Amino acid sequence: MTTFCAEHQISRKTFYVILARARDEGQAAALEPRSRRPKTSPTRIDSTVKEQALGVRAALESSGLDHGPISVHDKMVSLGLDAPSVASLARIFRETGVARAEPRKKPRAAWRRFVYPAPNACWQLDATEYVLTHGRSCVIFQFIDDHSRYALASLVAPGETVDAAIAVVKKGIRAHGVPQRLLTDNGLALNPSRRGMVGQLVTYVTSLGVEPITGKPYKPTTQGKNERLHQTLFRFLGKQRLAGSLAELQTQVDAFDLIYNTQRPHQSLPGRITPAQAWTATAKAEPPRPPQDASAGRGGKHAVDGVRITTVRFNGVIRARKVDFMIGRRYAGQLAYVIYQTKTVEFFDHQGTFIAEGDWPPPGITYVGASSLRHQRSDTDVLTHQASPQS
Repeated sequence: MTTFCAEHQISRKTFYVILARARDEGQAAALEPRSRRPKTSPTRIDSTVKEQALGVRAALESSGLDHGPISVHDKMVSLGLDAPSVASLARIFRETGVARAEPRKKPRAAWRRFVYPAPNACWQLDATEYVLTHGRSCVIFQFIDDHSRYALASLVAPGETVDAAIAVVKKGIRAHGVPQRLLTDNGLALNPSRRGMVGQLVTYVTSLGVEPITGKPYKPTTQGKNERLHQTLFRFLGKQRLAGSLAELQTQVDAFDLIYNTQRPHQSLPGRITPAQAWTATAKAEPPRPPQDASAGRGGKHAVDGVRITTVRFNGVIRARKVDFMIGRRYAGQLAYVIYQTKTVEFFDHQGTFIAEGDWPPPGITYVGASSLRHQRSDTDVLTHQASPQS
């Protein structure tokens, strides 16, 4: 028997198994190969779970959201469903034909992503083109925090202009304070410094103490986080009704920002948390101090494009357009930002924290008391638009 096993390259144990099969079922049964498939498979995925996974994937895709295995897994967990592993979901999608194998997308183990250590350490601003009904073009400005990927502000504008760029920067600063750095590309409306010109946006943010930085020409990967945000936005807008106006598109973009910040787990964040969770998990970076210009006058007063930096008087008053606004004695002697709007004026402390907002009084009134000011921001940083039911 030992010689027989050696000649046929089988073990003694296998020989006895075949011998017992021949005795019980006959010699012909001993010659038939048997399947090695186990009689039971505890890890086998039930067909009901597969159908749920495919349904969640279809719902995410129809809503214009990411619908890969990781996104489906996180969505199933949030819904309280029995979620298979990411690898199992990828296999299910390939077997059912809803996805295809893409081995070239395998992540590089040695690749490292650069991230700023805290929120407000660096913001990224970029604009992307979009088409409305009847072929009319417009641009969408998107503001993102480098550390948390939080969508700070978005603005739909007829074109990539300086006024629109400054408007979205003001919108972000009013909601979230002043960042330490602002990263943009080298566009004329953003930062044309590499072209030998000083842009109005650069002048504005520099007056607040913000450091304007740009990526190298023809290297969009420097603003890769913002470029990826554009891709996610386009996938969402592709499932919405084509907007017929700037206002309608702005509503759709605001709805996307809410989903992106609070409902969509971000795969580049530790633990795949949402940008809103990452934004609140780490203390914000210290705001920059505005530069002191000796030629700006007493008290370090300085005004650039609707923003004025001044010193609060000893009695807690700030004068703007010959009107005294009482913001509080606790701010006496401190630097403060005054932002001039058409109908209102806003006040921020030297750290960029909102203090109060008030309406311009009628002609002849030169004093506005603290009780007449609004101490809660009218345009809060939490969007109120509701998400699509499909999401």
